[in-house]
Order: sequence, then structure tokens, then C-alpha cells
Amino acid sequence: MQKNIINTTQAPAPIGPYSQAVQAGNLLFISGQVPLNPATGTIEATDVAGETEQVMKNLNAVLTEAGYDFSHVVKTTIFLSDMSHFTAVNEVYGKYFSGNYPARETVAVKGLPRNVNVEISMIAAK
Repeated sequence: MQKNIINTTQAPAPIGPYSQAVQAGNLLFISGQVPLNPATGTIEATDVAGETEQVMKNLNAVLTEAGYDFSHVVKTTIFLSDMSHFTAVNEVYGKYFSGNYPARETVAVKGLPRNVNVEISMIAAK
């Protein structure tokens, strides 16, 4: 099976030895995105809702680069700095799926890159 590396300047560059996404067959595996503004490389959000909005914009940029959209997403993983952010993240996240929700898990972790509050990874399929 051929593997294609997906990269776009419309999402933050990886901050480690990984790709933004890898397409294998009809599956697209998107690495966890944090709320970095790709134009500035900084975190501009002032609350977890703003962080989540930037994360979803970054994920959309990677999906678009690969020729996918949110309707193709079958699985997500949400990492939170604290489960108290669960409701705020859900409010923003849910707007991107129009009721066609993928499978998902949400976990609280001890820390995230750049001390952000939310990171989301995705798997999409055509």
C-alpha cells in the first residue's frame, strides 16, 4: 500500500519528527493539532473555546489539503489538560460535524505541547 505524506502551510508545521498527516489507501491519519496559528507560530487564543476553534481550523486545513472534509472523519481523539474543559471543547467541536459525529474518546493528560489545553487527532476515510 502506498503511503502519502500530507503537509500544508495552512496548519502549523510539526514540532517534532512526524508528519501533519499520512494518507494510506482511502484512510487519512492526522497527527494531533494544537492551537498554534500557522501564520505566526503562536498561541493567540485566550480561553479553551478559542484554543479549540484554532485546533479545528488547523485540522480543517490538513483535511482540505488531502482532499477530505469533516464529513469523512470517522474517529477523533481529544486530549485535554483538565476534564473541566470538556463542555467548552464539545460546544466548538460539535459545530464542525453537523450531527454526523465520528467515534471518539476524550482523555485528560498531565501535559500537552506548549502548555495548551486541547489537542485533537483524527482519522478520516473516503
